[in-house]
Amino acid sequence: MTASKMFLVRAAARSNAEWCAVVSRSHGVAGEFGHQAWTAPVRTPPYYPDAVTLAPDTDPAALTARIDTAAPGATVKDSFADLDLTEAGFRVLFEAQWIHRPASAPATASHLTWDVVEDPETLRAWALAWDGDAGLFRPELLDDPATFVLAGRSVDGRVVAGAVASRSDHVVALSNVFARDGGPDTAWPVVLDAVHRLFPAVPVVGYEHGEDLATALSHGFETIGPLRVWLHG
Repeated sequence: MTASKMFLVRAAARSNAEWCAVVSRSHGVAGEFGHQAWTAPVRTPPYYPDAVTLAPDTDPAALTARIDTAAPGATVKDSFADLDLTEAGFRVLFEAQWIHRPASAPATASHLTWDVVEDPETLRAWALAWDGDAGLFRPELLDDPATFVLAGRSVDGRVVAGAVASRSDHVVALSNVFARDGGPDTAWPVVLDAVHRLFPAVPVVGYEHGEDLATALSHGFETIGPLRVWLHG
């Protein structure tokens, strides 16, 4: 991996960990940032890991000692795909690729309008459009100054697409990219338009796998490094 890609992967991992920390705090779970990883001592909300590595060659024993492996379902986001957690009782849940889109990449056109979610009622509509679960994304998220919940709207004003943009020191990280109809091919143009207008000089990162990765690459992203998510038990 080149030095520039390693820099971006580190930045992407840090930004992703910060977003996981924000979601966890909104559910009353206080995580901790260390030199090698962010970890939470109790189970985090659904879809969110109990640990995110922030540097290569993280000590597996030290990492797993900081999370709860007694309760079922512990997960670790291995940001550099360089850990072996099998002896600690984990298996690989899935593998993915970190992705990057330069700030200089051209803006994309979308038939959808967009705005930043600013109130609990709209956040609820966004969450229901995302996957029908209004309880995961809580109003406390709207108080975080680095979190931007992006809502793509149809001509009649309904939330039909969106993403979360997390602004950190060096990058904007995108997650939870969705569209109710048309999938990522519909979502990416409006999401990238929003990010380009909000943060025109900042590179964009995220991670995807499978068909979603192929779609992201078709919208101007490049892969910069692998990651793995490990599941305990």
